[in-house]
This record gives sequence, structure tokens and C-alpha cells, in this order.
Amino acid sequence: MTRKPTVAELARMIDHSLLHPTVTDGQIRAGCDVARRCHVATACVKPYSVPMCAELLGGSEVAVCAVAGFPHGNGHTAMKVKEAEMAITEGASEIDVVVNVGKVLGGQWDYVSDEIRTVNDACVGRGALLKVIFENDYLKDEHIIRLCEICTAHRVAFVKTSTGYGFVKQPDGTYNYRGATAEHLKLMRAQCAEFVRVKAAGGIRTLDDALRVVELGATRIGATATEAILAEARERLG
Repeated sequence: MTRKPTVAELARMIDHSLLHPTVTDGQIRAGCDVARRCHVATACVKPYSVPMCAELLGGSEVAVCAVAGFPHGNGHTAMKVKEAEMAITEGASEIDVVVNVGKVLGGQWDYVSDEIRTVNDACVGRGALLKVIFENDYLKDEHIIRLCEICTAHRVAFVKTSTGYGFVKQPDGTYNYRGATAEHLKLMRAQCAEFVRVKAAGGIRTLDDALRVVELGATRIGATATEAILAEARERLG
């Protein structure tokens, strides 16, 4: 986008994230209320809460996005497919699946490609779209480039930077993550075909963060700070 988005346009780029492992059903209900009031694209939720969220968001323009293989991507391909299929049956129209990072780092590209193709086929065949989470904090540029090529080949709807839970051990012994960095977003946008959209997730907590990733080519944003971002947008963007 060559201009700053309007408040409404920005809201429709946001997947309101309700994925923390400690989130209770009450907090999920409150999060769905936020998603509905803010007119975002989706509420992004854990698989077990899809039926509840589909009911809560019914009749609104807010869709339900479910995760699969989340957050580490280490399950069998068949289990990722089953998780996606069940979520779609229960009301999700978008699926965010995590790649098998170990297979990516091991260069087992046939496995990675087959898994992405299989999950994407399951989603597309049921009228849903797929976002493939790379977890860039674990990867080198060459891995990201190859994943972009694979997702382009299989015509995946979105590539996504991070889960927000891909913690890496730091030099001081603590664990943290960088999330949606400028260099990775530029690389992903450049290496994917135009029809593959980019979702930025991880560390997007302010309006400036959101505007930065949009300027870098992201058309969807994963965020927990949705209300704060949009409140700031109403003040500054009008």
C-alpha cells in the first residue's frame, strides 16, 4: 500500500490473536467481543475454541481463523490436516499452520513441500484459505527463500513470519524472539509471487509497528494489542 491505510482498512488487516496458552474461555469470549467491536478480519484462536468463536462471531463480518500444528509444527502431516479439516467443519474459514522447522533446517524440502501442499489442498478443497507460518527467528535467509518458492508453487494464500512463541536463547541466557522484522518482511514479499500475501506477526504492539509492516508489504497483521493500535489510529489517522 503506497498510502497510509484508513482506520477501517487497518482494522480489516488485523487477525486479533487469542492464542496464549493461558487464555481462558472467558477471555476468549471477551476477545471475540473485541474482534467484533473493532471490525477486524478474524479472531485467531486455538482449535478447541473454534465452535464457541464461530457462534459468538456469527452474523458479523469477522471470520474465525484457527491454528494447526501450533506453535512448534512438529506433528504428523496427517494430524495437521485433520486439525485443519475439523476446524473448518466447526466454523473456521482460515487456517494458520506451522511448518516443520526441523525438516526445514535439515533441508528435507520434499517433505516440507508435500506437507504444505497437502494441508493447502485440504483447506482450499473446503473453501478455506491457508497461511503458512515460517517461524523466521529459527531460520536463515536461504530457508525463507525456499519456503517462499514452495508456497508460491502451491499457491498458498499467505506466508506468515512468526507464531509469537518461537523463543530463541539469547547470549545472556534468556529467551526472546524478534518476530516480524523489516529484513524478513522485505525478503518474503520479494521472494513470493504477488498472489501470495504476507502476514506479519510477532512484536506488533503499536500503530507505528502496524504501519511499518504494511509499508513493507504485509496485508494481514497478527496482534494482541488490537484495541490500542486502533485507538491510536483513530487519533492519528482520523
